[in-house]
Amino acid sequence: MIKRLNMWFMIVMNLFASEAEIKKIPVGGQAVIEGVLMKGKNLWGLAVRRPAGDIFHENWPNSSRTERMPYKLPFIRGVVVMCEMMSTGFKALSRSAEVALEETQEELTFKDILLSVVIAVIAVGGLFIALPLWLAGHIATAPLYVNITEGVLRAVIFIGYVAVIGMWSDIKQVFRYHGAEHKTINAFEHGLKMTPENIMSCSRIHPRCGTSFLLIAVIVSIIIFSPIKTMIAGESFALQVAARIILIPVVIGISYELIRLASNSGKVGLCVIAPFLSLQYLTTREPDIKQAEVALISLDTALNGGLLS
Repeated sequence: MIKRLNMWFMIVMNLFASEAEIKKIPVGGQAVIEGVLMKGKNLWGLAVRRPAGDIFHENWPNSSRTERMPYKLPFIRGVVVMCEMMSTGFKALSRSAEVALEETQEELTFKDILLSVVIAVIAVGGLFIALPLWLAGHIATAPLYVNITEGVLRAVIFIGYVAVIGMWSDIKQVFRYHGAEHKTINAFEHGLKMTPENIMSCSRIHPRCGTSFLLIAVIVSIIIFSPIKTMIAGESFALQVAARIILIPVVIGISYELIRLASNSGKVGLCVIAPFLSLQYLTTREPDIKQAEVALISLDTALNGGLLS
């Protein structure tokens, strides 16, 4: 049951957000069960703490479609990156569960993964799309106000969901690894000597985090959904939900370009997206030095094939 809930939570997070890329130093990542997945220029690197205390690590090629046409075109590449992160994230989550649960002899089967994906899709469609739409229709009347209310409710529901689930000890552990991932990338991008001690001195907040991407997507969705709401006013509730689901790739594509632009705009860009970074205080926790060590090995595995290990 625990492994299924862990997987479900991680998949829901990945369905909502993908880690944006950086132009000069292509490093990104995500937390997994008792470990960290890192994305280098040519490799994916996974590091997981085994029950015995040692660190398992492995890598595999990173061959992104965004290097080729037409997938690297603006607005298309954001959707491609999200799909690739989801696919690789599922693989890493499954592998990390196998390694982290080694001592209990639990195996994450295809049925477990399929069930988790189904639950995640239902949760996203019901909790974060249908519910805000239904509530907004009972709170506001004018199409513009309905859309604004819907967007605000979607953000509030997601933030509340993260806050509640973050009280669970297993998810707190995932959030600590999320913090370790951010600290490690911050240390790397600031040119620090890569040691666990230096990593611990860095911030656990990072401008390209996928959870910040979510709040930007909420604002974009208000703009995108407004004319659609007017066009299909009076149509069935199911059609209105379907219209929003169909437009999710458009929202993702635009949001990706905005966060990419802000990330590449120096201090000005950071000032613009600063309010959106606050959500990371919910989705990250301060890691300990052992978790920083795992994140460091994950990054090293992604960049150098694991030379530090």
